[in-house]
Amino acid sequence: MRVLIAGYPGQLAKAIIAELIRNNIVFLAPPHYDFDITNNYQINNMISSFKPDVIINCAAYNSVEHAEEDMEKAINVNYKAVEYLVREAENNKIKLVHFSTDYVFDGSKNSLYVETDKPNPLNLYGKSKLAGENEVLSYDNSLVFRLSWVIGYGRNNFLYKFTNWITDKQIVKVSNDEISVPTFTFDVAKYVLMSLDKGLTGLYHLNNSGKASRYELASKYAKIMGFTNEIIPVPMAAFEVPVRRPLFTAMSNKKISDALGVSIPDWEDSLRIYCNALKGNADLIR
Repeated sequence: MRVLIAGYPGQLAKAIIAELIRNNIVFLAPPHYDFDITNNYQINNMISSFKPDVIINCAAYNSVEHAEEDMEKAINVNYKAVEYLVREAENNKIKLVHFSTDYVFDGSKNSLYVETDKPNPLNLYGKSKLAGENEVLSYDNSLVFRLSWVIGYGRNNFLYKFTNWITDKQIVKVSNDEISVPTFTFDVAKYVLMSLDKGLTGLYHLNNSGKASRYELASKYAKIMGFTNEIIPVPMAAFEVPVRRPLFTAMSNKKISDALGVSIPDWEDSLRIYCNALKGNADLIR
């Protein structure tokens, strides 16, 4: 199997690369300036030269707030570029793996979301991601994984931002009514490769088990890392948030767990692994 990865050096792409290396799988992960998925020429060139069996698209416009202001770019990356990737994958008989988000839901449900629940995104980011996932699912030989609160060894995640906050402030306020599932990139990478080995296609929720508020996540992270700052739980309404965000987007991973015959670790177990790695090597988040 030959795997072409878009979205390097993002945190998810790095985790998938590590898993590919562990499994001795041939891959190519060009940097963004050589493999910009909004550049059709670069897509064609990479496919024709590398001849992949699988494309894993980790590239995305992930800023929920900025998407409202930079609408054209968000739509281009999350939808229009994906549309072209699908066409090229289909023309070249390549399997396409794509990642979507829990933000396709509006948060009105009070139990775990499943794949058959009807999406209803509240913001442009969620709408652009939903358009992209629908485009990918129109191609039979594809896999779409909805992720939530992605955390990896990098800077584009909540825990990195939280660490910066507590460096500057002794008292930090964190929302306690925004609930989803903290999901770690090393777990995502493991189950993506298992899904490819199994020949799975279609839509799956791929997140760690359990659920948590931002406050619960921040508190447990701070305790493990030995931070002594005071963390105060507040409703999300206490913050000046310029974009509507769903409060509850926790998803069930039962479908993918059953398909792979696995039990996906609880987010707290993976948080401990993540924190222990950071303690051993602070350069992981650079």
